[in-house]
Amino acid sequence: MSHIFGAIVPIFILLAIGYLAVLKRVVDKAHIQGMGRYVINIALPALVIQALLQRPLGEVFNVPYLLVYGLGSGLAFALTFALVTLRGNAPLARRAMYALGTSASNSGFIGYPVAVLVVGPSAGIALALNMLIENLLVIPTALVLAELASQARGSLWATIRPVALRILRHPLILAIAAGSLLAGLDLHPPAPLARVLEMLAASSSPVALFVIGGTLCGLRVRGMVKRVTRIALAKLTLHPLCVALMVMLIPGLDPVLATAAIVFACAPMLSMYPLLGQRYGFAEMGTAAMVMATLLSALTLAVGIWLSNQWLLGTG
Repeated sequence: MSHIFGAIVPIFILLAIGYLAVLKRVVDKAHIQGMGRYVINIALPALVIQALLQRPLGEVFNVPYLLVYGLGSGLAFALTFALVTLRGNAPLARRAMYALGTSASNSGFIGYPVAVLVVGPSAGIALALNMLIENLLVIPTALVLAELASQARGSLWATIRPVALRILRHPLILAIAAGSLLAGLDLHPPAPLARVLEMLAASSSPVALFVIGGTLCGLRVRGMVKRVTRIALAKLTLHPLCVALMVMLIPGLDPVLATAAIVFACAPMLSMYPLLGQRYGFAEMGTAAMVMATLLSALTLAVGIWLSNQWLLGTG
């Protein structure tokens, strides 16, 4: 139990520091947005490159992990989409946003800081693989479905092309490509550049948590508690259960990476969720769901760590 609290408590202390910094106007909301861009565009890409260079390429691209987390996330997406469809006449774009909220974790800002405390350096490998799954599978599927709803005319390729271009230009995807190329060629940066990568990577977790805490300040759930609660609870329960199911069904995954997969799945939805839903009138709902899921994730992360230790590592 002390191990679990040791992993969870620092995360929420940093969230609280970010929240109070904005509440007391030590830091402006505009500064928080800039810090968030720093994490996404600089710190996390540096972390991904560093993680990819630390191990042989064949070990980094762990096929069992890709299957476990990819199929688990895909199953959570499909189940949510089907359940929302069966419940009523929700528009296609709204169904896609519900499914996205359930199946894409905040891997960089919350999942990684917790996972690195639980499993150590392997969390960086899991983060890189999660970014591949989220940015090349889950997010594009949701955006293509939503775009199909908003574009009554035009070819499928005309819908997919702009989404694909945005995804391929994302700094994290470029970092994965660069790190994979360097690792495949067995090329390593000189010592000064490696030190820069190390310093940038080390800043990603605390700054990311500070940003999330600052973002939560001032956000309110107004008149949509029932729908927001459904999205938040689905993310925090359905996604981890689907990933855990795949851990049990797919053999060959290292217990440490299995633990990382479940911890990442227990995190709330990705921080870009409200921004991705803004085009489809889902920004306010997405923001409220993210707030609720972030607050409740303290419980699910603790449960996920405990169950992982019990079932997979036998340390409980």
